[in-house]
Amino acid sequence: MSQVFIISAPSGSGKSTLVKSLLEREPGLIFSVSYTTRAPRGQEQEGREYHFVSREQFERMIAAGEFIEWARVFEDYYGTHRRYVDQGLAEGRDVVLDIDVQGARQLKEKIPGAVSVFILAPSREELEKRLRARGDVSDAVIRRRLAEAAREIRNFGQYDYVLINDDLQAASERLLWIVRTSRLRSSNEAVKARVREILETFERQERREDNG
Repeated sequence: MSQVFIISAPSGSGKSTLVKSLLEREPGLIFSVSYTTRAPRGQEQEGREYHFVSREQFERMIAAGEFIEWARVFEDYYGTHRRYVDQGLAEGRDVVLDIDVQGARQLKEKIPGAVSVFILAPSREELEKRLRARGDVSDAVIRRRLAEAAREIRNFGQYDYVLINDDLQAASERLLWIVRTSRLRSSNEAVKARVREILETFERQERREDNG
């Protein structure tokens, strides 16, 4: 039984680093590369961190129903293409989605069994420090992202797990534990289904004997 993992976090919380570590350490996961209308940052590459498209193209994809979830964050769109999730589920593989709070809420409604994880920095001061360390945004943008972070953190209760990234190694280990535990639980459910099938073979024979 395949599993879907939703990972969300305010900008600057270290989500990308933790997801990268997870994908390197846990085999068999498919990472769903989201689409966005924002410009690439730093060393980001097309098809690796995101698929970068124009606003017009994104809106055409919305109209065509190509996204399983999408949201507008500040001036830009972000969305998850259906094919990534459908392909992973069809192949029986687990899918990791890096999406914001709005998208996570939409996806949970469509895939209630998805496992959701919310990542955040240990304080407002630390988050601001991380945002400023990037060096590629203005004070106005930082203030806006901090205000957005407060809004997102207020929704932490909609997630199955909350992970405070105050120590990168410890946070990485906890995220790995969450995923492995959830995959084991999912695998156990598949085993239970198989056991029920096996038990049915015994019960069929018992019915034959009772009727014979």
